[in-house]
Amino acid sequence: MDKIGLYLGCLIPTEQYAYEMALREVLPDLGIELVDVEGVACCGAPLRHINLSLTMYLSARNMAIFEKEGLDILAPCPYCHQALSEAKHVMENNPALKAKINSNLETEGLTYKGTIKHYHVLDLLHDVIGIDNIKEHVEEPLDANIAAHYGCHLIRPNDIPRPDDSENPQKLETLLKTIGAKSDYYKEKLDCCGAHIMVNESESALTKTGQKLQAVEEQGFDALTTLCPWGHRMFDAKQEDAAKVVGGSIDVPVLYYLQLLGIAMGKDQNTLGLTLNLSPTDKLSFIEEEI
Repeated sequence: MDKIGLYLGCLIPTEQYAYEMALREVLPDLGIELVDVEGVACCGAPLRHINLSLTMYLSARNMAIFEKEGLDILAPCPYCHQALSEAKHVMENNPALKAKINSNLETEGLTYKGTIKHYHVLDLLHDVIGIDNIKEHVEEPLDANIAAHYGCHLIRPNDIPRPDDSENPQKLETLLKTIGAKSDYYKEKLDCCGAHIMVNESESALTKTGQKLQAVEEQGFDALTTLCPWGHRMFDAKQEDAAKVVGGSIDVPVLYYLQLLGIAMGKDQNTLGLTLNLSPTDKLSFIEEEI
C-alpha cells in the first residue's frame, strides 16, 4: 500500500466532515494509506490578496513538514491544492524568495526543498490509482446521469500545474463512467459556485449557486457531484437559500465523488457521511432508505 500525507486544510475538518469520512473509507481499499501529520496549519490562500509573501510562507511551511516526513501530499481541497501548487511554482522560479522563506523556517528546524509531489483527489484517482484499478473494485454500478462540477481552483490558473485541463477537463467524467454512471456535457459545467464571494456579496454568490443548480435540474441530470468542500457547501448546504434568491424550487441531490465511488464499491453508506448531506440524496435509487 502506498503512503501519502493527508492535508485536510481548514474547511474539511471543521465543517465538511463527509468528505473526510469518504476519503478515509474509500482510499485504503484502493491501495492508498493516508498518514496524518502533526504541525500543519492553514495553507495561506485566504490571505493571498492581503499578503502574498505570507501565503507563500505558510504553504512552504506545510510542504516542508511533509518533506521532513518523506511523504507526498494529498490536498483534497482545491483551494489548498492551488496554494501549494502556486507556492512551489513561484519558488522554483524565484531562488531569492525561497532562500528568504527558508531563513524564516529555520526557527522551527524546517527547510523547504521542493522535492515532494502533491495531489488532489482527482489526479490521485485518475492518474495514480488508475481507472482499471477502480473498475476492479466496483460491485454495484450506478445507473444515473450525474453532472460534473470541477470548481475554479481545481483547474485554474493554467500557468501553474493543475490536475486537469483548464478549458476542457474530462477526468471527472471518466471517473463517473468508471462507476457505471453517465455524465453528459452541459454548458454551465465550468461556472463558479459563488463560494468565495459569499462573505461580501451573498446574494450574488447564491445567484451563481442557484443558476447552476437550475441548469443541472433543467437538463435532466439525476444529481451533481463535487470534488471541492467549498462547492459542496454551496450546492448542498446552501441549496435552499439559493432557490429563494433565484426565485424557484431546486431539488438536486449533491454528493462528493468519493461518496458515489464508495456506494459503487458496496460500502456501508453510513461510513460515507451520507447522513451529513443536506440536499435530497434520498431521491436517488441507489441511496438506502435508512442510513
